Amino acid sequence: VQLVESGGGLVQAGGSLRLSCAASGSIFSINAMGWYRQAPGKQRELVAAMSSVGSTNYADSVKGRFTISRDNAKNTVYLQMNSLKPEDTASYYCYADARSWDSSSWSPRKANDYWGQGTQVTVSS
Repeated sequence: VQLVESGGGLVQAGGSLRLSCAASGSIFSINAMGWYRQAPGKQRELVAAMSSVGSTNYADSVKGRFTISRDNAKNTVYLQMNSLKPEDTASYYCYADARSWDSSSWSPRKANDYWGQGTQVTVSS
């Protein structure tokens, strides 16, 4: 399973960005998808996640500003980020809790976490 992110960039404080992450490969099923971020010198933290049935979880720091959504038919997750602040500056990583398909045994593998390569979001003051 491969995850490819897009949509990062440089934006002024108060602006908006939309991140996208598309999963591809031998996918059997995807449970949760979401976004983490990591700023220099800090630990990676959960930003937002969404289950396959639509339940969501947000970091307190982004509630009311960020919105996560999914297109299950396209195996894609989005993160709409509004009212961005300089402290939102970080590398944003997409993840998926997914089961891939093993064509040799013709059965699904056990669930695993997959990660994208990261996309940089920089918010200037």
